[in-house]
Amino acid sequence: MDGPTVLDEPRAIDMHAHQPTSEFLHDAGGQMMRDAADRFGADLETDTYENMRAEYREAGVDRAILLGWDAETNTGNPPVPNDYVADVRDEFSDFFVGFGSVDPLKDDCVEEAIRCVEDLDLSGFKFQQIAQGFDPSAPEHDDLWSTIEDLGAPVVFHGGNSTLGACSPGGRGLKIKYGNPMLIDDVAADHPDLQILIAHPAYPWEKEQLAICQQKGNVYMDLSGWMPRYIDDQVLHYAKTLLSDKVMFGTDYPMLEPKPWLEQFAELDFDEELQRKLLWKNAESFLGL
Repeated sequence: MDGPTVLDEPRAIDMHAHQPTSEFLHDAGGQMMRDAADRFGADLETDTYENMRAEYREAGVDRAILLGWDAETNTGNPPVPNDYVADVRDEFSDFFVGFGSVDPLKDDCVEEAIRCVEDLDLSGFKFQQIAQGFDPSAPEHDDLWSTIEDLGAPVVFHGGNSTLGACSPGGRGLKIKYGNPMLIDDVAADHPDLQILIAHPAYPWEKEQLAICQQKGNVYMDLSGWMPRYIDDQVLHYAKTLLSDKVMFGTDYPMLEPKPWLEQFAELDFDEELQRKLLWKNAESFLGL
């Protein structure tokens, strides 16, 4: 039996979007991004923010979280600067919500986190532990989490494996163990006022991710990075039942695009109220919109 049609109300919020420009795809991504593109038959052709916004609006998506990126210490690649994210957010303030990024291995990470919120008015933070090469549960990062908790800003942590460096010798030195969501559980337990979103169904640790989201009131997840028909059945079951208030829509743009993602989502057995929750209501609550 065919699933319901995705609601045509243009209120969907993409919780996970990257820059379609050279700043992310070429500069920050470097060879590890080219590895991923080669492995999965994608291209790294750049585009404009005007075209990105038009593409989203055509798909019925009202807002997108534009994520910063700073993995400079571990990868040697330049970051997507937080000032750049704020400038793009300001130019397209009707569409983008800006999230900064700080490199936890840099000495000034705490100061930069404060600057992101107090000077740049960014709305949250993105961490990619595999690319950044760090264990979020390690005690040396506790000051950073305490600072962000005090700032009242939410954080997005990467969950699961990463396609970066795919099939290259040694995976470009990237270590997928840092994508285990159990490392995030420690952060959530020690910082109960820190709102945490685990990005992606955390393959191969989906069960651990679901357990953490169920047990920790301050932990949520999104469905980005996977086309809906490839998402684990247990994740979809929990999204319809126990975690219906804690799962959100995301693409991982430009690697995945909103229109085909939503077309596949429409094939799943989600009723209209569940669609509203996953596509925008949960995100509005998480972001305080």
